[in-house]
Amino acid sequence: MTTTRPDITTEADVKLLVDTFYAKVNQDALLDPIFNGFAQVDWSKHLPNMYDFWSGLLLGTGRYRGRPFPKHVPLPIDATHFQRWVALFLMTVDELFAGPTAEEGKLRGQAIAQVFEARLRERGPLSVL
Repeated sequence: MTTTRPDITTEADVKLLVDTFYAKVNQDALLDPIFNGFAQVDWSKHLPNMYDFWSGLLLGTGRYRGRPFPKHVPLPIDATHFQRWVALFLMTVDELFAGPTAEEGKLRGQAIAQVFEARLRERGPLSVL
């Protein structure tokens, strides 16, 4: 029996994607210490920002106001962290959704990771994803 996954079309879809993805991040041995140890993310503030961020990218809502890159500069992260973030993100999208917007989300997630990694490369040796 084949189960058809929906595409990302609503705010509820974006919220499901973000919540499911960050639940994986919070259980990941590599990423959890960065988010919850070093950065001490306040999830009650971070998640709504991520809903706005991804809603803007995927649904065109334009609600996100911020500069995400500077928050990543002080983090002790390298190419391995970006690769794991991308792997978890792609896995999450594929588990939940299928369609043009889901594919766009995966491309955007990969592109964001590549840009952030490239901008951080001056701190030390990082590999291209």
